[in-house]
Amino acid sequence: MSGHVNTLSDFSSCEISDALIKLGIPHGGHIPDISVFSPRPPASSKICAPAYTVKMVLVNDNTSPRLSAHFVDTVTPGSVIVIAAPPGIKNAVWGGLMTAGAKARGAVGVIISGRCRDLAEHRATGFPVFARGHSTLGQGTFVRPSAINIPLVITPEGTEEGSGAFPSTEVLPGDWIVADEDGVVCVSQALVNQVVKLAVIGREIDARCMKDIKAGVGIQASFLKYRGK
Repeated sequence: MSGHVNTLSDFSSCEISDALIKLGIPHGGHIPDISVFSPRPPASSKICAPAYTVKMVLVNDNTSPRLSAHFVDTVTPGSVIVIAAPPGIKNAVWGGLMTAGAKARGAVGVIISGRCRDLAEHRATGFPVFARGHSTLGQGTFVRPSAINIPLVITPEGTEEGSGAFPSTEVLPGDWIVADEDGVVCVSQALVNQVVKLAVIGREIDARCMKDIKAGVGIQASFLKYRGK
């Protein structure tokens, strides 16, 4: 295998989350409540690319910084745009014109902790769009971009802080994002090699389990034999 993209992209988001759990990452890198909206099957929606991060704030926030250029115009080619919108907003922060601009500048997809719109336009281009929901409302009246390439902390929708709450996920610029039909996972740059090694082992174990289960061996017996539990 050559390079991080080729190695990580060999594995599903589920396999990568399993590896991160083994490494002690409590959320397994999972960014919850985000699903694929474009493209539609059977086209592949898989993304494996470094994060270009964007923070949105409410439009009446007069204290946060303002960008001098549109964040799509400054995207790094080969990256995936990761947008964190304020919790609970009902408007979209991504639309068809942004997809056109992102494709023109070499972005490979967008991950939105928030909503998108113009679904038909994204699907017509095959551009991968992952979001928490969609809307008819545009961005300008409600929110605005405030910063790019800064650390983002993405909290699950409706989560109340406490011992039982699902942990928030931090996404740093350049962290690797793997997204597919199962969901979205963030892998710290420092953990890529360890994740790949564990994912290889996990896939081999699952293949042995699958072979035995298809042969009529029980799931419990197969798990005990190969997984040790």
